[in-house]
Amino acid sequence: MTGGRAAQLVGSCVVLGCGVVLLLRSALGSDGYSTFVTGLSRSQGWDFAVANTLVGVVLVALAWWRGTRPGLGTVAQTVVVGVTVSAGLAVTAEPGSLLVRALLLGLALPVLAVGVAGYLNTGSGAGPAEAAALAVEPRVPFRWGYNLLQGTGALVGWLWGADVGPGTVLVVVVLGPAVAALRARLPRWETPATL
Repeated sequence: MTGGRAAQLVGSCVVLGCGVVLLLRSALGSDGYSTFVTGLSRSQGWDFAVANTLVGVVLVALAWWRGTRPGLGTVAQTVVVGVTVSAGLAVTAEPGSLLVRALLLGLALPVLAVGVAGYLNTGSGAGPAEAAALAVEPRVPFRWGYNLLQGTGALVGWLWGADVGPGTVLVVVVLGPAVAALRARLPRWETPATL
């Protein structure tokens, strides 16, 4: 993997992690994937990390079976985003003001979209949620497949006891089309990366 591609991969994953922190600190609802994992962990009495790992492995395996091969980006997305979110949550706090929380939510959406689009454009493998959406292309375009995945995850997670909010709805409706639009404008590596 070239230096430029690696820098875009890691940088985009850091941006994605920052978007997750903004979304979580807004306390107005998380993305559908996280809502699903939270609901699964609560309904089964599992630790969040266990549920997250299990769901991630299943989605990546299903996507691989459908032809979306995992790669360095699959690992980097999981590790770099996880470290960034943990560090970000450790140095920030949830604001008391609803206005500030709404501003954080408004900022989270474009930051998330840039992070997802940037790391996907490296062609080095996708994380679980994105891999599942990519696995149904071209029959279902990414922007709609990603929305469907996020919406289904939010609904099932909510039925299993996870919290949802306006942020959940915005992610379900906006994130897929925003990522698809940004992928056409951000640097894109045309050949698949090798490990």
